[in-house]
Amino acid sequence: MAINRMTAHGIDIDTRMLTVGVAVTGVAAVLGLAGTVMIGVTLLNAGRGYVRRMEVAPAELAVRALRHAKVASHAASQAGADAWRSTDT
Repeated sequence: MAINRMTAHGIDIDTRMLTVGVAVTGVAAVLGLAGTVMIGVTLLNAGRGYVRRMEVAPAELAVRALRHAKVASHAASQAGADAWRSTDT
């Protein structure tokens, strides 16, 4: 086993151990990336299945919500205008 020691030129590093450490880190990074991709694909497939099983498409839900928001906004504007007019008298 090599021992790191100070020499006149600096620290004596065990390059074999350093190489093994770099290799292990590289393998761990590749495995981590592969795991992340697997998780992403699994969640994407689950989301797609959930959307397929919905009774109403998400686009239709968005159109309905926008329509309701417009009606509510118009009603609130009208109520505000009516309240403003009623204070003039």
